[in-house]
Amino acid sequence: MEQHDLLTAVMNFGLYFGLSIVFLVIFKFAYAFVTPHDEWKLIKEEKSTSAAIGFGGAIIGFSLALASAATNSVSMVDFATWGLIALVAQCVAFAIVRFGFMPKIVQRIEDNEISAGVMLGVINVSIGILNAACMSY
Repeated sequence: MEQHDLLTAVMNFGLYFGLSIVFLVIFKFAYAFVTPHDEWKLIKEEKSTSAAIGFGGAIIGFSLALASAATNSVSMVDFATWGLIALVAQCVAFAIVRFGFMPKIVQRIEDNEISAGVMLGVINVSIGILNAACMSY
């Protein structure tokens, strides 16, 4: 590999990685906005295992989809577009869980029911895996 090619590769890595970190921060705020419970308060102040598992699953699920977007994108604009789609998909997943088949999920997370946190976390990771697979075009 020529030095110029290596420099270009390192610069591309920096751009994609930097944008990925920005997306993770945005996702944290977007997901917290969509959920009626305050994950950070539950995790930091109340030491809620259930909230940590559910939110951790959301972050992992989003990261999986974001990684697929980075791998399959042809440009930064393409990556940013698919990253935004991944973000929306993860937030919609919570709404589906909440209003679909687990309508008491918010109260159960607030009550620190571990089983609810595990189910929410698993669903979030599953959505991320499916999201990532659908981005492999």
